[in-house]
Amino acid sequence: MGKIFDMDSPLMRFLNRMADMLILNFLMILCCIPVVTIGAACTAMHYVLLKIVRDEEGYLVRGFFKAFVRNFRQATIAWLLMLVVIAVYCGDWLIFNYSGVEFPKALVIAVVAVGAIALLISLYVFPLLARFENSIKNTFKNAAILAFANLPKTLGMAFFYALPLIIGYFSAYSYIFIFMFGISLPAFGAAWLYSGIFKRFEPESETESDLDFSVKTEGEGEMDGREE
Repeated sequence: MGKIFDMDSPLMRFLNRMADMLILNFLMILCCIPVVTIGAACTAMHYVLLKIVRDEEGYLVRGFFKAFVRNFRQATIAWLLMLVVIAVYCGDWLIFNYSGVEFPKALVIAVVAVGAIALLISLYVFPLLARFENSIKNTFKNAAILAFANLPKTLGMAFFYALPLIIGYFSAYSYIFIFMFGISLPAFGAAWLYSGIFKRFEPESETESDLDFSVKTEGEGEMDGREE
């Protein structure tokens, strides 16, 4: 019986992991309140999650805020660009639904398709910022390449992120669980999927250091990795 409560037992590892997800979810909610900081918060979350997935985690809270500050400028610029796209699509939705004009179905389908493509690309933006040094332009370019070069995993990531919405739609009783884990847990699932993708652009052997490395792949520009 005592072995069940050993720190290395499956039960205790599971409980520790859920505690990590709870803390990370709280940090995300806290840091997303100003809205403009959402990009930096998402980047910091993925920095921590990638370490957790690879069993490299250290101090969760300190690591989160270190990544938040370090990536704040680039992540905020990327987020504001994405926010403009979101605003445009919200405007399109209002026009399509309330303008009283009947738009061609082909136009509506095209707008929805472009929005879906943009959504899939966005899944990689903040993880790439968390893991690789690069320009904003190349980050979005690499995100687009990775999204469609690894489409099954990309769709799996999208499913993880959509899961809290699906569960919440069918069960109002799940709202407390979603509030506690609805951001960090789906992102953890996504990190589990993209971790292997990122490995292809990282050195075969890597130690804990401040050393930056560069990986150049055909058609994907340059991604400079960082590890701390």
